[in-house]
Amino acid sequence: MTATEPRRRWWPRSVRARTALAAASAAAVILLGTGWWLHHDLYRQSTQIAEDQAKAQLWSLCDQLRQGVVPDSTSTVPYEVVATGRRAAVAYGGGMDDFAPGTRHVLPAPPKALRAEIITSVRLPVNPGYDPSDKLSVAGGAHQVVTADIRAHELSIAKAAALGVTSDAVLRVYVVVLPNTADAIATTTDHLLLRAGLVGLVLIAAATYFAVRVALRPVEAIRVLTASVTAHDPRERVTVPATGHEITALATTINTTLQRLDDAAARQRRFVADAAHELRSPLTTLLASLEVALAYPDRTDWPAAATTAARQTRRLQALAEDLLLLARLDTRTPAAGSETVDLTALASRLAGQYPLTAQPLTLTCDCTAPAHAHGNPGEYERLLRNLIDNAARHAAHRIQITVRNEDAWILLTVHDDGPGVPAEDAERIFERFVRLDDARSRGHGGTGLGLAIARDLAHRHRGTLTLTLTPRSLGACFQLRLPRAPAPADR
Repeated sequence: MTATEPRRRWWPRSVRARTALAAASAAAVILLGTGWWLHHDLYRQSTQIAEDQAKAQLWSLCDQLRQGVVPDSTSTVPYEVVATGRRAAVAYGGGMDDFAPGTRHVLPAPPKALRAEIITSVRLPVNPGYDPSDKLSVAGGAHQVVTADIRAHELSIAKAAALGVTSDAVLRVYVVVLPNTADAIATTTDHLLLRAGLVGLVLIAAATYFAVRVALRPVEAIRVLTASVTAHDPRERVTVPATGHEITALATTINTTLQRLDDAAARQRRFVADAAHELRSPLTTLLASLEVALAYPDRTDWPAAATTAARQTRRLQALAEDLLLLARLDTRTPAAGSETVDLTALASRLAGQYPLTAQPLTLTCDCTAPAHAHGNPGEYERLLRNLIDNAARHAAHRIQITVRNEDAWILLTVHDDGPGVPAEDAERIFERFVRLDDARSRGHGGTGLGLAIARDLAHRHRGTLTLTLTPRSLGACFQLRLPRAPAPADR
């Protein structure tokens, strides 16, 4: 079992479930961070409120003592007032009575020196009456307190006597800061945030799941319609939503792709039919001549029959080679640029070697300077030979080849003085097995693939091959543009 198999078991395969899980995970991280921040900020603020409440109680108690009034024991905040020279507390309240301070005060007596109001920490004894459920009860252990000292001689004798202290005593007021209040608020808030967060995560996951489900509904419709497209019915198209979002772009792209596939399949079927038709003609002629020769061996001119068979066989061989070359060119593999070919020298050599049987047909090459291009020399020769063959079949008296350099391009033209090509057929002649009405005779040796192969070879070498539109009285002019390469000596 591979390491990825356990993950595949729990990780959902549905896009809806994955998106919902991802949204819930992201929301959980955000909620956890927000909850942590809220917890600490709320605890800090609650602690500050408890301190402020204790300070307010402290000053209230000090005011009562200065007026000679013993504070009431009923208080929301635990406090205790102690004095020097007394074993019992002067006053206490807010839960401090659980420590039984009637015999001895809980908090330490003040020293002789006075001090201002301060927040400090004191350790309380174990509270026998501590109730954990009562957040106002004070347990044993360290607690924060706020304190203030008062000298009895600042009071009148009557007020000091009312408080039960001597005139030279020092009174200290302790007010306990209740941390349990902040803890209780923070804990309650945490529970509320936890429940709200869980409910929020479930709602976010559910909303994301159904939102993605609704958003992917057109995609499912596109999938169903695309699955129904078959080779027998390639015209099926998906419905393009009118919303204008990404699904519309997807549907449009799929329809465009299906149309290209349909067009490619149609071209393939037409190509196969044309190839079969082209192959059937020489095969039929070859078979008929052989059957006649075998049926009447004594009256057959065997040299003529062999010549006919050889001519048709050569035609089949040329057609098969052209078909194989087109199949290789259909792979759309760019030509290797490891070799540099001088098209000027190549055109001059082909012009001098080309057999012109139709007289008085002349072939001239007008080349001014070397023109170097990257590519395969054999493919360049095949390209130029196809152009020359096409021109030779239609020229009346003259074929002119011109090669010149134009900045980063090489411009090569093959111009004949034949009947020319109608403007509406300027692109159709580059299709496979296309012959114009005045050139449909197969006696000239053409297969209808020469110009198609030439254009594919031009594209293979990152160039273009077009028919220059000229008046038909001036013949046909084919223009080949190829990227120019530096001369070998310049590199």
